[in-house]
Amino acid sequence: MRIDSHQHFWKYDPHKHSWIDDTMAVLKNDFLPQHLQPLLQQQQLEGCVTVQCETNTDEIHSMLKHAEQNSFIKGVIGWIDFTLENVQKELEYFSQFPLLKGLRHVVQSEPDDRFVLRKDFCNGIAQLNKYNFTYDILIFPHQLPAAVEFAAMFPNQKFVLDHIAKPNIAQGEITAWKKYIMELGKLPNVYCKLSGMVTEANWHAWKQQDYLPYIETVFEAFGTKRIMYGSDWPVCQVAATYQQVYNIADQFVSKLSLDEQNDFWGNNAATFYQLK
Repeated sequence: MRIDSHQHFWKYDPHKHSWIDDTMAVLKNDFLPQHLQPLLQQQQLEGCVTVQCETNTDEIHSMLKHAEQNSFIKGVIGWIDFTLENVQKELEYFSQFPLLKGLRHVVQSEPDDRFVLRKDFCNGIAQLNKYNFTYDILIFPHQLPAAVEFAAMFPNQKFVLDHIAKPNIAQGEITAWKKYIMELGKLPNVYCKLSGMVTEANWHAWKQQDYLPYIETVFEAFGTKRIMYGSDWPVCQVAATYQQVYNIADQFVSKLSLDEQNDFWGNNAATFYQLK
């Protein structure tokens, strides 16, 4: 199974999607399953995992509806408020939907660098494993130290790092980011998505070699069994086409063994998210 482990759908709404400013005008459109499917087919990708971009539970139902109507959508990653006192009731309710594979919170937008270590947030995370939910870690580099502590607190919980923690590729910043990526990679319960890199590079003048030190680092940290491909479509379109994003990854992993390539392009995502 060949899988794009990270993409989004939306019907553009300027209020819901206020994060899309004028510099990202290309994203002020609808992006739906019928727009993605041809892009997957062009790269011989059999399916995708669709990920939340709204902080409400209504979006879970709309994503599940897309998945029910489009068999190439193999899994859904939604959002719930982990800090709720009755979070277990929410998890119990959503556990009835087999296509909902995991959850995430937009931690990158939290002003507290150590938000993931808050007691109320961790109370919610502590209950995910009971319901067989994964958790996607969405952070910026300055939040990595807390993320290492966080993932170590829950050794039986499956985590995956989104967008390699968004290093500042445009400025070539790597030292501090690399230190904590290596720490995170030591935790066997943490996977990593090779995704979201083009949005952190110079949108109009990036080169393939700009990404190489970062790709090499995550493969060194996580190995070939815990890294998966993600396009971050349609957000990637601020800086690159789907084909270009795919090519960035392909140029690197084509040097790996066939088994390692198969793991990267789908087996690791299928294992992590229990995709069928």
